Amino acid sequence: ENLVLSLNVGLSILSLNPRVQTHAAIHSTGAKKAERKHWKRNPEKSCDSCVKLENNFDDIKHTTLSERGALREAFRCLKCADAPCQKSCPTNLEIKSFITSISNKNYYGAAKAILSDNPLGLTCGMVCPTSELCVGGCNLFASEEGPINIGGLQQFAVEVFSKMGIPQVRNPDLPPPDDMPESFHAKIALIGCGPASISCASYLARLGYDNITVFEKQKYIGGLSTAEIPQFRLPYEVVQFEIELMKDLGVKVVLEKGLGMNGMSLASLKDEGFQAVFIGIGLPQANKAKIFQGLTVDQGFYTSKDFLPLVAKASKAGMCSCKSQLPELRGVVIVLGAGDTAFDCATSALRCGARRVFVVFRKGFTNIRAVPEEMELAKEEKCEFLPFLFPREVIMKNGRVAGLQFCRTEQTERGDWLEDEDQIVRLKADYIISAFGSMLTDPQNLLGA
Repeated sequence: ENLVLSLNVGLSILSLNPRVQTHAAIHSTGAKKAERKHWKRNPEKSCDSCVKLENNFDDIKHTTLSERGALREAFRCLKCADAPCQKSCPTNLEIKSFITSISNKNYYGAAKAILSDNPLGLTCGMVCPTSELCVGGCNLFASEEGPINIGGLQQFAVEVFSKMGIPQVRNPDLPPPDDMPESFHAKIALIGCGPASISCASYLARLGYDNITVFEKQKYIGGLSTAEIPQFRLPYEVVQFEIELMKDLGVKVVLEKGLGMNGMSLASLKDEGFQAVFIGIGLPQANKAKIFQGLTVDQGFYTSKDFLPLVAKASKAGMCSCKSQLPELRGVVIVLGAGDTAFDCATSALRCGARRVFVVFRKGFTNIRAVPEEMELAKEEKCEFLPFLFPREVIMKNGRVAGLQFCRTEQTERGDWLEDEDQIVRLKADYIISAFGSMLTDPQNLLGA
């Protein structure tokens, strides 16, 4: 009787449970997809419902963290004794030390540890290829949750510090400036106000040198960080913050003055009393293939050195006094190259109104030089990738770019890449952007040697 009673009670409970259905409810996949649009909070993957990219320079980095996300990420760190992340960092940053400070909510201490080892701590937190360096060396790489987002943590800590408004001060352990040896008062010139000169000037000033001048030929500061890295990856405010920290130590910056301008040369600097010169001009000229010689912007051809500064001037408020407009790239754009710069050009072209962007490169996907994060962002924004193609001839129509002819490339058993003239591909295009790297065409003339 007890058994029958318990079965009856069990059946009555099941019959009263509203979650138990007497039959299955079948709905078509199409109907559910249509219904989902009424409540789904995330954007659809189809281009018709994508976030509009034209003139949209909002932050798109996956590594950016909120305070809650940064604390959760910092708590995951194992604080490894051998610190493979630090060994993988070119600046030998004490990564586990600043992550510990973040987990203790000591954001000032974390930023101090970062900026002490790297004056460009915020820039590197945003654009450093961490997947190939510190993150690639993290011992949690093989775990389910993956490696620590070190770049995001670095960015978070220094961004919080930047909002505190705390200036950089002279090392209190140094003797007073008047008691420093005479050599520390020597005039020092740094050519170019890009990342190299900012870092060099900061370290010299920290050592006690008090007569440092940075010369920049452009009307804006920051060099490559300002002109060739888009606003949605590296905001102009970041470069301004790091240069202001440098200026806190007494470093002077002179704009619109550089080597080869108004007779300025190494000899003239020596005549002005400069006893040391640091040259941090980078590679100012674009590496342009022969088939593009003679083509101009008006005909629809850009190099990365032409295109990215135009985009930067129009999108980075305060960069310069000029009121530039974004280049209008209506139609199809072909970007040549497979480095970080090529993908910056591709994603920037979408923000300039391009309808479709093809990234074309000579080798395969496994040979792409860009960091994986760059490629994934371009993929998410609907850029198309075309590997194993080498440009052979520009197709012109009515004096403008109308397309590009390619030949197929193949790799030999020895690893060499050859062009196969029998396999020809033609692509229609309204604009071509060449991102084949940079070079210095005439160093002797530039240096005034």
